[in-house]
Amino acid sequence: MLAPLAVGAAYVGDWPFALFWGVAAMGVLWEWTSMVARADQRSVLGAGGAALALAVALAVTGHLLAAVIVLAMGAMGAASLALGERRIWVAGGVPYAGALALAPIVLRSDDEYGFLALVFLFVIVWTTDVGAYFVGRAVGGPKLMPQVSPNKTWAGALGGMGAAVIVAKTVALTNLFAVAMLAVVLSVCAQGGDLFESVLKRRFGTKDSSRLIPGHGGLMDRLDGFVTASVAAVLIGLVRGGFDAPGRGLLVW
Repeated sequence: MLAPLAVGAAYVGDWPFALFWGVAAMGVLWEWTSMVARADQRSVLGAGGAALALAVALAVTGHLLAAVIVLAMGAMGAASLALGERRIWVAGGVPYAGALALAPIVLRSDDEYGFLALVFLFVIVWTTDVGAYFVGRAVGGPKLMPQVSPNKTWAGALGGMGAAVIVAKTVALTNLFAVAMLAVVLSVCAQGGDLFESVLKRRFGTKDSSRLIPGHGGLMDRLDGFVTASVAAVLIGLVRGGFDAPGRGLLVW
């Protein structure tokens, strides 16, 4: 259900695209806060949600540095409203949700390569997830991190990575080796994001981030790998292509 909407929003771009990821980020912030803040949920959501909304508006108008500053201020505001022993965890929800919103917006800002960069990122993350699931079930073997996620195996992790490389090479625009290495990096980041959410849920005794998506848990359960992979993709794109062409910086080698 989310995949066609994500691709469609990416194709349209501009404010509809920013609104799509802004709403998704708000949902993720709510789920994070529900797990972590408990009694402080309402006040924390107010501070974090206001900062997130303003950051999205700033990012879509090209003021990325200001957006990052606003997220940092929102994190500090949310932390000040939380119980002492939970402040770091509560504060972390704002930049986490903010990354989910800002990273796709920055990539899509590249008029020439933005849409292709996002489709490439979607395909890598989805292929990693599917490949890891099926290879892991078929092969089994040693567990990847049994204390965090008992169902994940090394075979699944390598299978997801291999599937991402194969798909990346079929859509590569230039240097096949460089694109294959890019796929490895993004696949590892996606799987790292998945493991991070497992750590978070185990830390706070939660099976799913929410019941927002029947049969699939919550938004965080669906987007955990995308958050980390999209941040890595944006950083690579900005380093190589600058603020004017982050999509080209990611794709053209």
